[in-house]
This record gives sequence, structure tokens and C-alpha cells, in this order.
Amino acid sequence: MEIRWGIFAIIIGASLVTFIPRVLPLMVLSRLQIPGLAMRWLSYIPVAVMAALLGNELLMTDGEITPLKDNIELFAALPTFLIAIFTRSLLGTILVGVVTVMILRFLL
Repeated sequence: MEIRWGIFAIIIGASLVTFIPRVLPLMVLSRLQIPGLAMRWLSYIPVAVMAALLGNELLMTDGEITPLKDNIELFAALPTFLIAIFTRSLLGTILVGVVTVMILRFLL
């Protein structure tokens, strides 16, 4: 079996490009004492990321804003969010979301 050094170098380079941005901040920030205000600000980042992902997924299709009357996913998200809030069950939330989309696609 022959080793292709160009491909090997690409694999090593890609692994370094992936590894360094993840490990370097972790190593540096683990030794620093971060102020309380900064920690409180950082605690909101997962919520902001999830809101951005959901907003994009629910309100846009192919880079354009989906008209409200054609947005089945947005209507399916309402009962799904309610189930998620009241039951805190991942399986229940997924099932309600999938079944609601199926019913709405069948009816509309």
C-alpha cells in the first residue's frame, strides 16, 4: 500500500485547523478567572444560537421568507413548543412535532 504524502498532509492540516481553535481557547480560559458579568453574558449564548437556528428554520425557505399561509412548520412548532415546555420530554416533543407536521401536510 502506497502512502500519498499530499493527502496525508491535507489530513494532518485539516485536523490541526479543527483542533487548534477548540483546544487553545479551552487551555487559555481554564487558567483565567472570568468576571461574573462576562460569565452571565456567556450563559445566554446557547439560547441565542438556538433562537437563531429555529428562527431561520421556521421562517425561511431557500433563503427567502416563507409566507405565513404556506408555513406548515411554523404552525407545527406551536404545539411542539408547548409540549416541550410542559413535559420536558425530548421523545414526546419529537413525536408531537413529527405527527403535527404529518397531519398538517395531509390536511393542507
